[in-house]
Amino acid sequence: MARITRRHWMLGAVGLAGGVAQAQPAEFPNRPIRAVVPSPPGGPPDLILRAIGPKLQAALGQPVITENRAGGGGLVGTAYVARQPADGYTWLFTTASHTNIPPFNDNVTYDPVRDFTHVTLAAQNFGQALVVHPSVQAANLQELIALARRDPGRLTYVNAGNGTASHIPAELMKAMTGTDILSVPYRGVAEGTTDLLAGRVDMFFVGTQIALEHVRAGRLRCLAITGARRWRGLPDVPTMQEQGLAGFEVVNWFGLWMPAGAPAPIVSRVHAAVAAAVADPDVRQQFDTLGLEGVAMPPDRFAVFVAEQARIAQDIGRRVNSASR
Repeated sequence: MARITRRHWMLGAVGLAGGVAQAQPAEFPNRPIRAVVPSPPGGPPDLILRAIGPKLQAALGQPVITENRAGGGGLVGTAYVARQPADGYTWLFTTASHTNIPPFNDNVTYDPVRDFTHVTLAAQNFGQALVVHPSVQAANLQELIALARRDPGRLTYVNAGNGTASHIPAELMKAMTGTDILSVPYRGVAEGTTDLLAGRVDMFFVGTQIALEHVRAGRLRCLAITGARRWRGLPDVPTMQEQGLAGFEVVNWFGLWMPAGAPAPIVSRVHAAVAAAVADPDVRQQFDTLGLEGVAMPPDRFAVFVAEQARIAQDIGRRVNSASR
């Protein structure tokens, strides 16, 4: 993995030759911070920032303002942050799509690893819920796999965007089981959910909180959770691993980046503020209702994590793109 070069940032005045003092930048932060979210308002990144925002302001002494810059499946806002000064005042706050979308898009103008300073993993969910329409004759994952093998290409799944949390686990499942399940593209989760409920598509790897309402009402059936452990919202639903797919673990995660070259002291301070925020009991309670858990991964570990996630996404992208030719 390419090492990210960080400029050293010095605080206070420095004595120069002849006893002349050179003015240094004021202590960080001395003005509001922008957290750019490269997706429309109201999504999980916005909700997370709303939960931790007051804690961050208390710790940093400045407000953190959410700025939605949607477009291109997240490419527009992400590219914008990559071009900003590396002074700590512009953040990127987004999902696993940061690493998952580039392999499926030819218009990417940035490298998700090299062009950013990796600050912290802030939260993750317990995995996606694999839900099916009640008309699908499968009561568990193994029955679904058997159904797909008996009739290749008949079953369909909602793809709310290449590289998204609806697409990656579906393609991993297909690869691990040797099944042929047709991807049906949608412009987003809402549109895909509507068609699933209407029975126009068979299955969907969707966020647990979205699935919960429909599963409890009997409108959908949940067959599995893609995380490594069961989700307490649907405690009777086993994981993909428990049903025979050893090593299958896909969770949607949420991280914070700055442009490449952000000063190490600023990165450390922001990571510490996020770590304290996600550990706060009030924030943990809010996360619980959203099906999330706070995970304040340190910058060095987060950099390794992002590089590994990018590698996995690239492998999946090559396989999917090859199969579509």
